[in-house]
Amino acid sequence: MANENKKDFNAMLNDSKDMPKLQTITDEKSIEKYGGDRMYFAPPIDYDKVMRLVPFGKLLTVGIIREYFAKQNGADFTEPITAGIFVSIVAWASFQRADDKTPYWRTLKANGELNAKYPGGIEAQKDMLEKEGHTIIQKGRKNVRYYVKDYERMLFSL
Repeated sequence: MANENKKDFNAMLNDSKDMPKLQTITDEKSIEKYGGDRMYFAPPIDYDKVMRLVPFGKLLTVGIIREYFAKQNGADFTEPITAGIFVSIVAWASFQRADDKTPYWRTLKANGELNAKYPGGIEAQKDMLEKEGHTIIQKGRKNVRYYVKDYERMLFSL
């Protein structure tokens, strides 16, 4: 996101944008990719509520959150693009608050990857995860990415 310092992420967090909602999609490629035609949209505050549940030393992925929302709401899947945006909004909203923090750094991308869009980027998330006992590994030479080693063993169950 651009110009993070000029945005009120807590206002964005509490703007439901007519969500939650369930939508039926008709695009055959999307239906095949996601395994059904019932797509759920969760509001940003719901991502915050789930991300707050993750205790010290445990981890979550955006995919697990999406699966949880779909299952809880009778959908085949949760819309992936807004999910990524809303997880970032949760992180920045927490960063902007003096207290009542959401432990956003415990929510990873697919395959345990760190999220460069969080406040402070990869380095800040890496530092916070290492303080909780996680080992961060680097993969790639040109397109370098960072992952939590053996993240699957530390996943929090929703």
